[in-house]
Amino acid sequence: MPRPGGRSRLSAADWADAALSALREGGGLAAIAIEPLAVRLGATKGSFYWHFTNREALIEAALARWEKAQTEEVIADLGRQRDALARIRELFAHVTALATRDPTELVLIGEAAHPQVAPVLRRVVARRLDYLSGLFVELGLDEKDARQRSIQTYSGYVGRAQLARAVPELLPHGEEENRRYLDSVLGALLAR
Repeated sequence: MPRPGGRSRLSAADWADAALSALREGGGLAAIAIEPLAVRLGATKGSFYWHFTNREALIEAALARWEKAQTEEVIADLGRQRDALARIRELFAHVTALATRDPTELVLIGEAAHPQVAPVLRRVVARRLDYLSGLFVELGLDEKDARQRSIQTYSGYVGRAQLARAVPELLPHGEEENRRYLDSVLGALLAR
């Protein structure tokens, strides 16, 4: 429904996306505050309370959006590739690019003790490790080896994300450098 000035009514998703932006830009959950978000969105607090009962409900919605977009949707997109190696390559390319531009996961890792964040991180990491393990099994590794390599892969991703945030100039840049980097990582992970 249009609002004064021609804008449509804000949705719960709009508020959740704004909360994720605040979390990312402000470095944590403390940055998710209703009044500043209302100002950012050009809305009133009444708009917020139309969709959410309290701040915790907004945090829950924001975390659910992040989990879906950065785990389930990524895995679904990768499912279009038939070959496990192609899926791993695509996944690596995606998360390498994501680590450079979006610190949300690192911020959430920093908030891992928070009672709303802890179960989401646990689910996301478990889902991602299970998916990676499955890919490594498809490539011929036994389940134990596949699990170890999925943990190595995920640990490398988190480390790269941290480096991309802290010292991006020290990482490979450009398509060719990143391709060589990803090839070397894959070579090490798939070595027997």
